[in-house]
Amino acid sequence: MALQLSKKETQLLQDQSSHEKVCIEKYQKYAAQASDPQLKQLFQSYAQQEQQHLNTITSILSGQVPSMNQSQQGQQATQSQSGQTTNQTAQSSSAATTTSKADAMLCNDMLMTEKYVSGAYDTAIFEFADANVRQALNHIQKEEQEHGEGIFNYLSSKGMYNIQ
Repeated sequence: MALQLSKKETQLLQDQSSHEKVCIEKYQKYAAQASDPQLKQLFQSYAQQEQQHLNTITSILSGQVPSMNQSQQGQQATQSQSGQTTNQTAQSSSAATTTSKADAMLCNDMLMTEKYVSGAYDTAIFEFADANVRQALNHIQKEEQEHGEGIFNYLSSKGMYNIQ
């Protein structure tokens, strides 16, 4: 049975699709620009996850109800990869004190982007009638928040984000 989306649901998904495309482009571009190899790896990993998000959104837009069992397994695998990257990053805290201000700028831009995208998912989740779609969007939002956390942890480990 094909999923029937309302006009509002369709518009929200189209917006999220645009957001995901921007995230993919930024993460890929920033991975190429980053001077720290660990940051390059983090951004490359997040670009791949953003592509999975876009694939899910595209699938929903085409009327397919997401199967959360498959989706959860794929997301859990990438989450564990993401967690490993974050842990590796935190372990080399003082080794790269010379990390460039340019890398910090890239991180701050992506942190700001992730905050916006996560908030947009929060709004969208409340607008969907189908529980499976809401659940899929909630999983994507959780990963967006984890991206923000990973960037925050990277910045903190490099002494570039101090909480006062």
